[in-house]
Amino acid sequence: MAATPPPERPGYSMPNMPLNVARLPIPGNAEFVVYAGATIVLAIIALASDRVDAALFATLYTAITFAYLVSRGIAKASRVLEQ
Repeated sequence: MAATPPPERPGYSMPNMPLNVARLPIPGNAEFVVYAGATIVLAIIALASDRVDAALFATLYTAITFAYLVSRGIAKASRVLEQ
């Protein structure tokens, strides 16, 4: 007696869904890698140098964070779908 194949399962995709939907970003991106690297380098310089004190470190860290947030905003704005 031959075994019968299992019944076909229905697909779990959304029917009638448009193809131009916004996608979620992939975790991890190049901007974050550069931001993390710059933060690490700045921390090493601050620890090793006598010329970089806590106030200068905070100022530079704020500038790097601002630049990172602007770059993420530009990247997200470029993915806005026109409808």
